[in-house]
Amino acid sequence: MNQAGRVQDLVLLHGWGTNAGVWRTLGEYLAPRFRLHTPALPYGAGTAGSEAETVDEVAEVLASRSPERCAVCGWSLGALVALAWAARAPRQVCRLALIAASPCFVRKDGWPHAMAATALQDFAGELGRDTAGTLARYIALQAGGDAHAASVARYLRGTLSAAMREVDTAALQRGLSMLSRTDLRPALDSIAQPTLVMHGDRDAITPLAAGRYLAQALPNARIVIMEGAAHVPFASEPHRAQARLASFFDEG
Repeated sequence: MNQAGRVQDLVLLHGWGTNAGVWRTLGEYLAPRFRLHTPALPYGAGTAGSEAETVDEVAEVLASRSPERCAVCGWSLGALVALAWAARAPRQVCRLALIAASPCFVRKDGWPHAMAATALQDFAGELGRDTAGTLARYIALQAGGDAHAASVARYLRGTLSAAMREVDTAALQRGLSMLSRTDLRPALDSIAQPTLVMHGDRDAITPLAAGRYLAQALPNARIVIMEGAAHVPFASEPHRAQARLASFFDEG
C-alpha cells in the first residue's frame, strides 16, 4: 500500500488450462496504476515449477512469494485459490476480485450451481488421451454462449499458442483434482476483505447463481453481472471489465 492507503501491488491468478498470458490485455490497462504480479500457477498450460496438490498448498506458496500487502484478482480456479489465500492470510490480502468464481465447482447435495462430478471425470480421461484436443474443447466451452464467442475463443487460443510446447499433463490433472475436491463454502463468512464478484450471465462452467451465492455469503462483497458474457468476461467485454476492476482496486 502507498502512503494514501491505496493498492500498489496487484496479483493476477489465471485459471485452469491457461497461463499468465491470459492477462495481457487487462494487464496493459492496469499496469500504469498498479505493480502487477502474474505468477505461473501449477495447474496451467505451461511449467510452473510446483507440484501443489490442493488450493491451500498453492495459496501457501503464493503467500510466501508475494508482497506483504497486496490485492488479488483470481479467475475461475484462480479465484478459488484467491479465496483460500484470503482466508489464510487476511493481513496480506487486502482486497479481492473474483471473476467467474465459485466456492465449489462440483454439484453436490444442496449445491446445484456447478458441473456434475462425472463431467470433470470425463474431462480428466480425455486429457490423458489427447491433451491438445481437450484444451481446445475447453476453450470452446469457456466461450460458448458468449455474445462475442468467436473473439473470446480467439483470445484464449492466442494465450496458449506458445505454451502448448510445454504443457505438463500431470499438472493439468492435478488442477482438475483441485476443482473436484475443493469446497470453500464453510470458509466464506470468515473472508472479510472488500470483494468484487464479476460474473457473466451466460457462464456454463460456473453458473451465475454461484457468483450470486458468493456475493451474499462473503461479508463485504458486491457483484457486477456482465450481460452477454460467458466464462471469460474480461475478454468478452474488455473495456467494461477493465474499468470496473480498476475502479474497485483504486478504492483501496
